[in-house]
Amino acid sequence: MKRFRGFRPSRLSLQPGRPLRWLAQLLLKVFGWQVEGIVPTEPKWIAIGAYHTSNWDFAVMLLATLSQQLRIYWIGKHSLFRFPFKTLMRWLGGIPIRRDKTYNAVQQVVDEIERHETLVLVVAPEGTRKATDHWKTGFYYIALNAKIPIGMSYINYERKVLGFGPMLYPTGDIDADFAVLREFYERMSVGRFPEKQGTVQIKAPKAE
Repeated sequence: MKRFRGFRPSRLSLQPGRPLRWLAQLLLKVFGWQVEGIVPTEPKWIAIGAYHTSNWDFAVMLLATLSQQLRIYWIGKHSLFRFPFKTLMRWLGGIPIRRDKTYNAVQQVVDEIERHETLVLVVAPEGTRKATDHWKTGFYYIALNAKIPIGMSYINYERKVLGFGPMLYPTGDIDADFAVLREFYERMSVGRFPEKQGTVQIKAPKAE
């Protein structure tokens, strides 16, 4: 597998300074949202965005993280970073990756993480806003290979809360680690459209 190099988070990026923090706090208050939990202090970690059932999830997450002066990044197809959206996508924290079969997508992100002293990467494991019977495991192997923890952040539309939960340090036993994730998210997170929430489990192999 090839490694895709050359893309890095833009230096011209959305920085969560005091003015943006105050604005984000005001908007959250206006719309009735709150942030709960303690923001992790680890320099590098993956923040789970679940359950992801609506385009509004990104807006709520962005306001919540700005209110805590937390700079976040996310990954997207390299084709999204073309003119005229390239600068905007990078400003919002986008990291483009190639998903061709000749490139190792997980390794691309691991390489990006290793190039930085601090980086918080937000990933929606469901991979879609539609109902799905499993979570994609790329985020898990990124954390495992980069030797960084997974932050169990969550969104709860019933209580209008975005929360920061405990950290999960991948053990390599993905079944056991997913059991921890499943117990947490089934208890703490409620998507805007609960019927579209993805099941917290690994995709079962196809029967031969």
